Amino acid sequence: MEVLYKMKTRFQIQELLGIGLTLVVLGIGLAYGLEVMGDVQSDMTASSSEYNATQNAIEGVSKIPEKMPTIATVIVAAVIIGILVTYLWGRFQ
Repeated sequence: MEVLYKMKTRFQIQELLGIGLTLVVLGIGLAYGLEVMGDVQSDMTASSSEYNATQNAIEGVSKIPEKMPTIATVIVAAVIIGILVTYLWGRFQ
């Protein structure tokens, strides 16, 4: 006996609010994290391996906020594509 399930999925624009808040919190967390890392680095001896490791970590983490617009664009595009696919799937089924 074969049972077929009709898939019902609903996307709403309100889902973008949670994604937006997540990106804002991520940005704030990264900003404070970089500030703390800078404070830690200032307590170290210049040109030591610890100082250089902290500098490399700061440079690496500081590149993440540069990518936030790209990440937000990809998330919004994925939600829009999901809404369109769900709409078209239901319309032509």
